[in-house]
Amino acid sequence: MSALKALAYAGAVIGVLMLPPQAHAAQPDVLVSGNTLPGNLDPHQIFDVPMQHYSLNVYDNLYRYEDNPPDLKPWLAESYTVSPDGLTYEFKLHHGAKFHDGSEVTAQDVVYSFKRVLALGKGPSGAFKPVLKPDNVTAPGKYTVRFLLTHAYAPFLSAIPIVMVVNPRVLKAHETNNDWGAGWLGSNDAGSGAYILDPSTYRPLERADLKQNPEHFLGWSDNPQAPKEVQVLPTRETSTRVMALLKGTVDITDTYLPTDQVERIQKAKGVHVEKHTSMRVFVLKMSNSKPPFDNINTRKCFAHAFNYEGFITEILKGYAVRNPAPMPNTLWGYPKDVVAYDYDLKKAKAYCDKAKAEGAPIDRRIEIHINTQLEQTNQAAQLFQSDLAQIGVNLKIVGDTWSNMTTNTAKADTTPDMWTTWVSTYFVDPENWIGQMYDSQFHGTWKASAWYKNPKVDELLRKARMLTDQKERQPLYEEATRLVVADSPDIWIYNTVELRGATDRVQNLRFSPVGSGDEMRWIKLADPH
Repeated sequence: MSALKALAYAGAVIGVLMLPPQAHAAQPDVLVSGNTLPGNLDPHQIFDVPMQHYSLNVYDNLYRYEDNPPDLKPWLAESYTVSPDGLTYEFKLHHGAKFHDGSEVTAQDVVYSFKRVLALGKGPSGAFKPVLKPDNVTAPGKYTVRFLLTHAYAPFLSAIPIVMVVNPRVLKAHETNNDWGAGWLGSNDAGSGAYILDPSTYRPLERADLKQNPEHFLGWSDNPQAPKEVQVLPTRETSTRVMALLKGTVDITDTYLPTDQVERIQKAKGVHVEKHTSMRVFVLKMSNSKPPFDNINTRKCFAHAFNYEGFITEILKGYAVRNPAPMPNTLWGYPKDVVAYDYDLKKAKAYCDKAKAEGAPIDRRIEIHINTQLEQTNQAAQLFQSDLAQIGVNLKIVGDTWSNMTTNTAKADTTPDMWTTWVSTYFVDPENWIGQMYDSQFHGTWKASAWYKNPKVDELLRKARMLTDQKERQPLYEEATRLVVADSPDIWIYNTVELRGATDRVQNLRFSPVGSGDEMRWIKLADPH
């Protein structure tokens, strides 16, 4: 039996053997989420999918993406204007929005939030550092925020939603050694969002309880059935998470379900699968800064050794679309003529032989780190391991956590040989994908952890983000993408169909690729009986 068939068969057997237990009665106004929690709760330090799940509920931003395709809509801001030269943006705020401590959200709080992002230099800062100086974020009026950019920057408005507005009065009271309150906010709440964290029950990576904010500026008249409380209770393994869903102790899972678990949910009563086309690229990262992946022939060897179509059709049962480049193939700037790496072990072996002849140490054991909480990463790694073994490459699978992997990728020497990840939609612009993945100025962030450097690619990406006309930007991203694919710094597998399990009492889950439908205020909890 081939590795591909064995993996598919194993998933089917698990689905048959693990029979759904008796459901438990759900608490009428409490929604229990099985999503992963971020490494800490500071939205200006962490920039990943688990943080989106948390921050979209506890914090507000100036503008927010909603629906699918994602639509940028006013949130704390009512409107914005931009100067003809593209350098000055002004946002007019709603009057009367309040933080969780009851103080009003004003323009000065927005100014503080952006200055804090820039000062911390983590999380979402990468989208703004090239064009925004702290002193150029000002409040000319109580409800007016002004941004003066150093040069025109097309992704600026698209990226505005990634900065959550925080309460400076609370944070300044908890500063230690001029840390902008970062130590305190990692386990506390300084937001104005639809839900309020209960810090007394918070356990890092294990539990977060969120209570409905009755004073949220949008009000609740549009959805009186919204959850009064959200309990985020991650589990270490996908099968455990799905078992909890079938028992009724979890209402929604994450959106990374392997196909065998999707089929298991579809066969059970009282639960269903939420299926949504998204903009999330599955990537096997390679550390280009050190041997053997500093050799292009090594990278091409590995690129030809992954069974793309087999993985998508047999393991994922077609719940994904082949995506052979860093950007979703549904986004402008994606070159339709890009040449994909095909699955061909003869080609892979030939490239490996070239790499060995050039001194690349392919004979050593190479490690790929996977997220043990997400079974699909293990399935991909096991398939890859089997095929590489056929051409004499020893790939070792190392179980790891998302927070540990992203921490380790901050430095070239601690970045794993390879690791599995998805690059999701944080904002809708090529900058979110290829711009922040392969411009070398972003080295030290998890997105750019291939440690890839090509001066021509840097030049194209930096020019593209300084233009404001999409027609002028598009060919630059297309050319940069062709160059990156030719250099094969990573292995790009598919664009995602997001699959999430939910109990039938969860209704009106409002999906957007930005946030994956994790805004709880839109959900209606039906009577479980």
